[in-house]
Amino acid sequence: MIPLSRIEDIESLYAARGGLHYGEGVTQIEHALQCADIVEEQGAAPSLIAAALLHDIGHLFESDEDAAQLGIDDRHETSGAKALAGLFGEAVWKPVALHVAAKRYLCLREPDYFAALSPASKTSLELQGGAFDAVKAAAFEKLPSWREAVALRRADDAGKCAEPSRRSFADFTPLLRGLLMDAARP
Repeated sequence: MIPLSRIEDIESLYAARGGLHYGEGVTQIEHALQCADIVEEQGAAPSLIAAALLHDIGHLFESDEDAAQLGIDDRHETSGAKALAGLFGEAVWKPVALHVAAKRYLCLREPDYFAALSPASKTSLELQGGAFDAVKAAAFEKLPSWREAVALRRADDAGKCAEPSRRSFADFTPLLRGLLMDAARP
């Protein structure tokens, strides 16, 4: 994992590795921007907009563009949340940590959800443990931030359009700066 101690570290990471693909038709940076746009248009809190923008940052720590195609669960949700926890409060990093669990949850709770997943998401779902059973779904619903994680997951599924976002990463920098924990502020 690459240590993140400033917003500039995140910007540098996306500048260096955001052009990578991960089995979808868009780059990491384009996917991030689309996801942030989606939740922002829905009137989400700034913390959820930041989570949507940064939810796949853990993929950028890996050396392989598409670990899932190699049969590897890179646990990007865990590495990403850990890296973000040093900069942001729980309202940002917790939905990041739970967005894979939200996919597994939705596969159980919504019968048509699995069929609508992209091929890459279906492949990664298998590596991530498949759909939750009723016991795991009930436990997920007891977690703080589970609803935010589901909202993030829905944006994750929708943020894979061929049409590029009208925004840049820099457009979200003021929002990210406003969410920094006091210890991480310059």
